[in-house]
Amino acid sequence: MNHMTLAPGGIVIVRPAGELDHHTADSIKREVSRLIFGGKATGIIWDLGNLQFMDSAGIGLILGRMRDLGAVDGGTVILNPSPTMRKMFELSGLGSHLAEGTEEDAMKRLGGILHGK
Repeated sequence: MNHMTLAPGGIVIVRPAGELDHHTADSIKREVSRLIFGGKATGIIWDLGNLQFMDSAGIGLILGRMRDLGAVDGGTVILNPSPTMRKMFELSGLGSHLAEGTEEDAMKRLGGILHGK
């Protein structure tokens, strides 16, 4: 089960749960890309706190949406990954986007990224 919210300021909060494989990644990709290219999204928080499994499709999903956000100078925060996922993200060069804490903390961090703070 996945849950997605468009928060004020154009920040998309994606909360995948359970497993994130190529099937679920495709549906999330379509929805998030629609928001980005529709001019509604300026940043993404990926709250992975309820995710038990993620394969390479999950990393591809996040990297692809980061690329899409480049068109609007958008930012990305990867929130609460498991220790195994954290290692995967660090090895993928995404360590600077990792954070622990609440979605509100991530929104503040993302607000600073988006506004050059």
